[in-house]
Amino acid sequence: MTGGLDVHAAVAEFDRGSVTEAESAAVDEQKQVLARFPLEEWAELPLERYALGQGEPPGAWPTYCRLMEFGTPHLGSIKGGSAAKHIMYHHNSGEWRLAAPLRGMDPQEAWAVLRGQFVRGFAAVEAGDFDALDDLEVLRYGPALVTKTLTTYFPEHFLPIYSGEHLRRFAALLSGDRGQGDASAWRSNRRLLNLVRVQPEFAGWTSHEVMRFLYEHFDPRPRQRTIWKIAPGERGRRWEECRDGGFICVGWDELGDLGQYQSDTELKQALDAHWPRSSGGSLTLARRLLAFRDLEAGDRVVANRGTNEVLATGKVDGSYRYDPDRPEFHHVVPVTWDLSHGQKLFKPQHGWRSTFAKVDPSLFARFTAQDVDSGSGSAPATNQAQAGTLAALPEDVQAVLDALDRKGQVILHGPPGTGKTRLALGAALALDGRADMLGADVDTCQRAKAQVEMVHGDRIRMVTFHPSYGYEDFVEGFKPDLSATGPGLTLALTDGLFHGVCSQAAAHPDQTYVLVIDEINRGDLPRIFGELITLLELDKRNLPVALPVSKRSFSVPPNVRVIGTMNTADRSISHLDAAVRRRFAFLPVGPDPDAVSGTVGPLDLAAFFESLNTRIARHLDTDHQIGHAYLLRDGEPIATEGDLAAAFHHEVIPLLEDYCLGRADLLHRILGDLIDAETGRPLLMPPQDLADALATEFTSGVTGPDV
Repeated sequence: MTGGLDVHAAVAEFDRGSVTEAESAAVDEQKQVLARFPLEEWAELPLERYALGQGEPPGAWPTYCRLMEFGTPHLGSIKGGSAAKHIMYHHNSGEWRLAAPLRGMDPQEAWAVLRGQFVRGFAAVEAGDFDALDDLEVLRYGPALVTKTLTTYFPEHFLPIYSGEHLRRFAALLSGDRGQGDASAWRSNRRLLNLVRVQPEFAGWTSHEVMRFLYEHFDPRPRQRTIWKIAPGERGRRWEECRDGGFICVGWDELGDLGQYQSDTELKQALDAHWPRSSGGSLTLARRLLAFRDLEAGDRVVANRGTNEVLATGKVDGSYRYDPDRPEFHHVVPVTWDLSHGQKLFKPQHGWRSTFAKVDPSLFARFTAQDVDSGSGSAPATNQAQAGTLAALPEDVQAVLDALDRKGQVILHGPPGTGKTRLALGAALALDGRADMLGADVDTCQRAKAQVEMVHGDRIRMVTFHPSYGYEDFVEGFKPDLSATGPGLTLALTDGLFHGVCSQAAAHPDQTYVLVIDEINRGDLPRIFGELITLLELDKRNLPVALPVSKRSFSVPPNVRVIGTMNTADRSISHLDAAVRRRFAFLPVGPDPDAVSGTVGPLDLAAFFESLNTRIARHLDTDHQIGHAYLLRDGEPIATEGDLAAAFHHEVIPLLEDYCLGRADLLHRILGDLIDAETGRPLLMPPQDLADALATEFTSGVTGPDV
């Protein structure tokens, strides 16, 4: 056993012969790099041979950065993310993007500095002075590229693993110690190599065998990845091309290579520049495009036509590339397709109206396990793949559980109506062994019943904080004894809610106990928690303290978890007590346009939702945006003019009026011509006209008044 995992047993099972072909390809790729970019020529290497984004002519050799990222997959991958990993590159806008130490220099000057540090790094490795690498500040801004470069030129000194986080996790596997979190990738690489060399299990292994073994048996990447639905063109018009070519492609060609964008905001700005009439609703699209760019080998995707037809499911088997030689749809990701899953769905998926949408794991399991040929719709009795998929939790629930594992307690924060309480209860259901209630095929009534049963059980408790809630309610205090029969008021020491939860958890250490605190920021947290705020830290669990009222010894067991929710419109995170903030993880729960994908007459509901929130963020702030729950009925997007009018006039407008504090001009800037600019009075109109008015104001390219 090593680091808590049986590495020896895994080594015995590993087929080293399975690596032979890939290792031979890696040797060929290394020879290609050394032939095109000999080590002795680096001192004079020109910038045009190094950097991405310079419009290489057809037939020309790729630049060094392009070759390392896209042309040498068997040497180990550094794909994904933006081109910032290359330290400097030529952006599609025409400007050079430089790492922080190089900013302010002209490109040739910056390249001279960067090239000089590469050369000094090579010399340090040749001299065996690996510590000197950490003195090369500029190289630290491209750790993956630099580590792959060092591995390519000096394979005897490094392993073909380049992610700093992966290197630290593999090292922890072999040593039980994660080491220094701030160590450079090349230092972590060297540490892992030294650990491998002292393990007798790896005697005689090549570096590529070690790399393949570690990723195959102990892959540190998240097991539960988002499953994406991606439409191959409008109404699937490019499906035959994608199917036959083994890829999925999308448009937005004017953006150029998505690798040049470092953030969703930068990509949104490019979207707004190319499509200025998008009404400001392109931030979600920017995030979807970046998720498409960063798909990894092994990720699952679904190709669809419309809202109720699956064309095929697929497994990503390569990395994103931008292919300008294609006539259109230049953004391409290679996929191995499974056509046997093509089928009509049992009901339309409203969120599938756009190019990208997330697919619920339980829904994916249903149509990948379905017996399509028989048309019976029944799943095989035994199906390990299906079981594995069904066990996967929704991404947001898994994020909560991960935060609880790290910190012990978490606060879900965001604007009203974003589903924070629902998410908290979803995480509690998962911890209570009721993860089957989280699937897309579970109706609202089933889930509600499960939640009621859960909070009436022994292990999950729920409370709502308010200004009158105090220490005596939460921990302990003297309260009126209602069972006393004598004259006068009798007080008795009474355990509070949290005291009771901790007592039960201490008696059952093999079970997880959860306290869900709704509206946690409405209580006086320092007063409610008192001295117990210290005991919430995981390394302080089971540490006894004497309670000030009863003098009894008390501790918080390690199997207690706390999930809080807070509306940022009521109070921002910055207003919470600093001691409380340090002891909770904070997860944002924002508005989800996918949840309201649908139409009401001419109104695209998701586009309206995004555009309205864009205006709110511009004129108020993001904490006062509206959540998707305002546009849902029974868990589905509103679909009638009457429901739309009721939601808009009776929920959305009153909320915004409260936010605007009686300022008619501010309300007018947000809602435009739907508000009288002088009085702030909402215009009254029949429900059938409201959808048309909202479409005109929010989804026709109008950006609102006084922007």
